[in-house]
Amino acid sequence: MKLKIDVDCTPEEARAFLGLPDVKPMQEAILAEIQARMMKTIAAMDPETMMKTWLPATMQGWEQLREAFLGESGPKKR
Repeated sequence: MKLKIDVDCTPEEARAFLGLPDVKPMQEAILAEIQARMMKTIAAMDPETMMKTWLPATMQGWEQLREAFLGESGPKKR
């Protein structure tokens, strides 16, 4: 025996029917707070400081990749 039920409703209607809380206001408040903090942090950093902060880690990553391919001692001389 097969029983098929199609329910046509919006997510909000399904949430209300199942008794689940509406978390949209909380999500919007949290996202607004995160955005405000990120904008404050970005505004405080000038491009030179950002490059000094990010570039060493990137260059170290490239150095580690090079060492992984070439070995610890670098290219072998013949």
